Amino acid sequence: MTYLEDVFKTSGIPTYTFVKPSEYNKLIVSLRTQGRCLVIEGPSGIGKTTSITKAIEELGLNRNVYKLSARKKEDRDMIQILPEFKDIGTVIIDDFHTLDDEYKLALSDYMKTLADEERETSKLILIGINKAGDSLVKFASDLNNRIDTIKFEINTDERVEELIEKGEDALGIKINTKKEIIELSRGSFHITQMLCKETCIYDNVLENEDTLKNVTVSIEIIKEKVLEEFSRTFYSKARDFSVGSKLRREGRAPYLHLLFWLSQSNDWTIQMDDVMSAHPALKLSVNQIVEKGYLEKLIAENKNLNDVIHYDSNSKILSIEDPKFYFYIRNILWNKFASQIGFISIKFDKNYDFALSFAGENRELAAYISDLLLEKQLAVFYDKNEQYRILAENVEDYLAPIYNSEAQYVVVLLSNDYPKKIWTKFESDNFKKRFGDNSIIPIWYSNATPGLFDETTKYGGITFNVDDDLESQAIQIVDNLILKITEERVKIKQEEEELAIIEQKLESE
Repeated sequence: MTYLEDVFKTSGIPTYTFVKPSEYNKLIVSLRTQGRCLVIEGPSGIGKTTSITKAIEELGLNRNVYKLSARKKEDRDMIQILPEFKDIGTVIIDDFHTLDDEYKLALSDYMKTLADEERETSKLILIGINKAGDSLVKFASDLNNRIDTIKFEINTDERVEELIEKGEDALGIKINTKKEIIELSRGSFHITQMLCKETCIYDNVLENEDTLKNVTVSIEIIKEKVLEEFSRTFYSKARDFSVGSKLRREGRAPYLHLLFWLSQSNDWTIQMDDVMSAHPALKLSVNQIVEKGYLEKLIAENKNLNDVIHYDSNSKILSIEDPKFYFYIRNILWNKFASQIGFISIKFDKNYDFALSFAGENRELAAYISDLLLEKQLAVFYDKNEQYRILAENVEDYLAPIYNSEAQYVVVLLSNDYPKKIWTKFESDNFKKRFGDNSIIPIWYSNATPGLFDETTKYGGITFNVDDDLESQAIQIVDNLILKITEERVKIKQEEEELAIIEQKLESE
């Protein structure tokens, strides 16, 4: 009797459904090379650990093999003292990318020693996510020539199909949704095993059939069943990451967007500089949480997150650790999810929520306003924050579109110094036509010469009293700006919902 759980295995080493990855032969050669350590990197759930175990068995090297996990304290203690041993046998360290830098430094030094001495009885095998080996080479640039690095790629559709067919043969069945399972698995053997197992359970296939049985189950039923089960575990993790340290309903949701971009990534990783270049409307809010260390801190300090998502601050790479979590975020309805956790909107037509226009003498207030808005995860143009981007650019060409159209609102600090400056005149020339669009917010200095800004008083603004506390007034100004942008986003969302209802009605008619 062959049982379903032994065929489509969701944990442990596959008995009937092991498929050799394209990197398998390279793995065999590396394992046979004496004294040379090995780094295996690639997305989670694609068979890295399984392939190593099978290759070691095939070569008859499974004596004196020790498996350690970088996630376990007792194993980390053992990792720390490894260099003290003369002969360690074969030591496999899984999830080594989660180790602190001090451990990685010690490991890189030890691997160089093993390579130089060509020890026959000692080999280190490190398993990590995509580009995990880069964190070792960082400590020793010459290590790259002393170790083998094998990069496991996402499994091809052909290999995923081979896994399913091996399971079908073992159970005496044919699965009608094979093509859909391959598509949903996104190259993950683990997800493939899980979907096939759920499909068989749903159709009462619990062990091998005496005669060939066609398993006919809707893939949508299986998908929804799996998502419902996963939501119990992964909804809270996705929510905790998406809101960051605190939900900013009116903000640009940088954490949520990072998770969304991860769900669309074929190799389950994203690089911060790349995504900021690809999504200019979100670059300021994403850059804020990256450069100030908020992203790294969030994952490191939240135990609900660090088993499913990993961030390497050196390479600025964010990665999914758990294939089930990837499946979950890949298949949720993102607009619904964003609304459920409290965001007003996740669509932004403008690169900036606010652009500040001010004379240099009023920089202190401008800086306060900018910092407070950025803390609220809003996108604000403040010249000093983008100084490096302006370098070597034609400044007029760079600034004109921002004040002309790229900012939702322009906040103008109107003091006696404002009309005297060349750049404030340039900025005002570009935004003055927008007064009629209700997108210019004047901040009037109380000591400004009477009549100097009379034309602006027909529009709603805020008076800044130069004799009162600057910081408390800056907070009050920002509170009002947030209320304004929140109102605008609620209005846009309502319009979108009304348009969607109209479109549905037209489609039904």
